[in-house]
Amino acid sequence: MQAHVLPPDTPFAAGHARFATPATDALAAWQQAYAARGTACAADVGGEFAVALELSDGATYLAVDRFAVHSLCYAVRDGRLHYATRADDLARRLGIQELDRQAIFDYLFHHCIPSPRTIYAGIHRLPPAHYALFENGQLTVAPYWVARFDEQPAPRFDALREEFRAILSTAVKERVGADGKTACFLSGGTDSSTVCGLLREATGQAPAGYSIGFDSEGYDEMEYARIAAKAYGADHHEYYVTPADLVAAIPDVAAHYDQPFGNSSAVPAFYCASKARADGYTRMLAGDGGDELFGGNVRYAKERVFHVYSQIPSPLRAGVLNPLFMNPVTGSIPLLKKGTSYIRQARVPMPERMQSYNLLDRLGMAEVLTPAFLASVDTGAPRAHQRDTWAETPHDASLVNRMLAFDWRYTLAENDLPKVVGTTALAGVDVSFPLLDTRLLDFSLKLPTSYKLKGLKLRWFFKEALRGFLPDEILTKKKHGFGLPFGPWAVKDAALNALAAESLRGVAARGIVRSEFVESLLTQRLKEHAGYYGEMVWILMMLEQWLRRHAPNFRV
Repeated sequence: MQAHVLPPDTPFAAGHARFATPATDALAAWQQAYAARGTACAADVGGEFAVALELSDGATYLAVDRFAVHSLCYAVRDGRLHYATRADDLARRLGIQELDRQAIFDYLFHHCIPSPRTIYAGIHRLPPAHYALFENGQLTVAPYWVARFDEQPAPRFDALREEFRAILSTAVKERVGADGKTACFLSGGTDSSTVCGLLREATGQAPAGYSIGFDSEGYDEMEYARIAAKAYGADHHEYYVTPADLVAAIPDVAAHYDQPFGNSSAVPAFYCASKARADGYTRMLAGDGGDELFGGNVRYAKERVFHVYSQIPSPLRAGVLNPLFMNPVTGSIPLLKKGTSYIRQARVPMPERMQSYNLLDRLGMAEVLTPAFLASVDTGAPRAHQRDTWAETPHDASLVNRMLAFDWRYTLAENDLPKVVGTTALAGVDVSFPLLDTRLLDFSLKLPTSYKLKGLKLRWFFKEALRGFLPDEILTKKKHGFGLPFGPWAVKDAALNALAAESLRGVAARGIVRSEFVESLLTQRLKEHAGYYGEMVWILMMLEQWLRRHAPNFRV
């Protein structure tokens, strides 16, 4: 989702690729790599990249990095492979105006549109760690790299800690711009604080850290950003986003993406990057990735608890536990209800169990969406996509590692990274992710599962390896991130409420969402539970705002 637009189907090498032999001409280095290794060449290249090569035999080769930090879209038309960094640019070039209704449904389910689908019919996005080869009129799309976990059987903590810290230091140092205009996001979490501290070590100067706050109880964590800033002597910049800021930025942020995108943290990230750009910084380092490489998300511990059920011998489950708990009588007894709920959830297979609280399912698809729209889509497609992705995770890996690999696709490549890449591009700032350095990813593959999730302790190794470097308050804090209090603000702020209401009624007029649902959402449900229903209001609002700019005449 880059702001940079290339001429039609021009070979290019975007991003910051790292080759075994340093190269001054990235495109020439890619040509040499392909000549040596063919379609597998991208597996030997580190860093964050997207590349398009026109080969001497007339074939075309495309590839993106392991997390698809840099996007690449393609379509086959008139016997040729056409490509661009943005789906909307490619659609305009090819005269494609038809939107894919299934992609709209996928957006409502995931709050983004997972690759390879895009919002435009016939245009696809290259998934992370994949290549595309168009040769003799035939298109092949396949992975060039697949995760392989090789856990060390007898780990030595001290040696691993030193190796880990050395990789981290190098990853940050290599991403500091030569012009000295590199700042960092600073939420006060473990990852952003680590990057801030290492940025100071890399430059020997006070790092510029940018933090966003919210004047709303339960959403603000500026105190932790201040702790990190003090620990590393940072030049700390704070900005408190207001409802008025949302009203001003939502239309432009929504429209900037090349397809609908519903991560509500995008607007705070945009303001953060904009403040850095206004101060003259041209590059920012983001801390995304630490949770997904080293086991920092709460759901990893939660799913481990559910996984215990599957380890109980089948006869005991079928003959004792299920009859005892899975019956109408037990389900009505307060003391036993939790056991019934636990077994009911534990019996749901992965990865479906992680979607138990999906908003669209909870609200009811038939209640939210119009019959005409529902009739035109496959409501089972998003879960089929997730099952296919889960099946591609290493079957011999632990549950935690399989969940990590799964999150590399959905949490990082399809959601968090496009959020940061898109909003920094809108602000005119380049961004890089040192915690997703290829060497750090490879390092994480050899860590024992117990070093990631020790009992129910999240990201144990990461925190212990950085004990003494990170402030103790940050090591023990609960994870928040740039959570946005949109729901509460939409109830209290008249201008924001008006923008939301106008947007939701607009998307209902397009025949996607039932008008009755929109009215109940705006007049009743949002007031009853602003935090919960605010999420649905947000994703519908961002959909409508995107459609107004890119496909104003779209109707079901």
